[in-house]
Amino acid sequence: MHDALLRLYRETRGERPAAVVSLAGDGSQRTYHRLIAGDGSTLIGAFGPDSDENRAFLSFSRAFRSIDLPVPDIHAVDESAGVWLEEDLGETTLFDFLEQARAREGGFPESALAVYRRVLEALPRFQVEGDAVVDYSVAHPHSAFDRRSILWDLNYFKYHFLKLARVPFHEARLERDFETLAESLLEAPREFFLYRDFQSRNVMVRDGDPWFIDYQGGRRGALQYDVASLLYDAKADVPDDLREELLAWYLDALEQHVAADREAFRRHYRGYVLVRVMQAMGAYGYRGFFERKPRFLQSVPYAAANIRRLLEEGLPVELPELRRSFERIVADWAAPPPDDEGASGLTVRVQSFSYRRGYPEDVEGHGGGFVFDCRALPNPGRLEEFAAATGRTDAVARFLESEPGFESFWESVRSLVDAQIEAYRARRFTSLAIAFGCTGGQHRSVYLAEKLGRHIASRYPDVRVLLVHREEPYWPSPRPQEPTAAVPWMP
Repeated sequence: MHDALLRLYRETRGERPAAVVSLAGDGSQRTYHRLIAGDGSTLIGAFGPDSDENRAFLSFSRAFRSIDLPVPDIHAVDESAGVWLEEDLGETTLFDFLEQARAREGGFPESALAVYRRVLEALPRFQVEGDAVVDYSVAHPHSAFDRRSILWDLNYFKYHFLKLARVPFHEARLERDFETLAESLLEAPREFFLYRDFQSRNVMVRDGDPWFIDYQGGRRGALQYDVASLLYDAKADVPDDLREELLAWYLDALEQHVAADREAFRRHYRGYVLVRVMQAMGAYGYRGFFERKPRFLQSVPYAAANIRRLLEEGLPVELPELRRSFERIVADWAAPPPDDEGASGLTVRVQSFSYRRGYPEDVEGHGGGFVFDCRALPNPGRLEEFAAATGRTDAVARFLESEPGFESFWESVRSLVDAQIEAYRARRFTSLAIAFGCTGGQHRSVYLAEKLGRHIASRYPDVRVLLVHREEPYWPSPRPQEPTAAVPWMP
């Protein structure tokens, strides 16, 4: 794959790239690389192992570009090798943009709201104009969101979330509910392009403008599905009042392209919200429980909170067995409402230690949490210039972060801890212990404990962080000879 990408790049640009940077993957088997030319210009090199999925993406991309929709330009393709070169849209997804704006402005910031409006103005163009130009014969794996496709999604939820999360249900009664829900969804008009995965991680923001990716699962279907996907995107956590405002904004935009019966649209909308939330939870379960990618489980408490709101509003049709399963999911997984004091009851104890003096004591008595071994990372303490330094020193931080294996180690730690915190908050647990060990308990473990403490304090303001460096009394620099007491972390 790597050689095929380099060959395609050389054939297209007449030279080899000056640098190749692997990009973080999503939940699929596709891989992406940023290919950087000597003049600094970039292209994205993509590899997809599924030729049918590749064909759909490339065909839809060309169709959308033909009507000036903001999707990446395809520069070159080697279909036999499953590789292609596409326009580089940058690194900021709509979800990243939203999180960055939240960190600056708090709440659901106006700057992000403005981008969401632009996204929803573009959506009807995909659905109506896009429907007129795409070739549905290459759609994969289904050409339409029909009964079979709907039931596939519902059973995906059953097998990959309900069963893997051990949520009890009665098989026959649940199947009857699935048939009832499918019948109600099929009543909506379905003569439009359905993007399928229209969510904040599949929208790139470049110079303030939205660009769209990952529509290879597109097919013909109902208008309601995609707007439900965006507004009920789990971790984006759009507030209820803004959901209503943005839905109205979308319907105003839709009316510029096709007559919209708002009452009829809303009548079917909640059913599509329901099936989309269920499909997403099936994906979280498959990626999280089965493929053991814990970052996907971080979205479950948000999705369960969406289910709680749907239950409070009333399900669109009578679904008694599904309701019982939903109630169990809410009880076990849902993040607490914003005014619920139980959300702020979690304390995370983060500490560093030396393996020479053994594992840290379980001071809480419940044995829960993680111990991360940092000894796979190069040891700054072996270098003369760092012998008296600690992981709090900028030079040590630069040394560690420059190591090739550091970022993957940190990302693995961060995703595991984030998933655990999400679950602990949702289930009202009060204590979590995280420890980093290294040879001397002075450099690597200290730096990572400090880094994780800052991350938790920034991402979860309602979580109390206690930071402890067990070996601090024994560091070379002058320190008190008694262990430092745990103190609240102040970011």
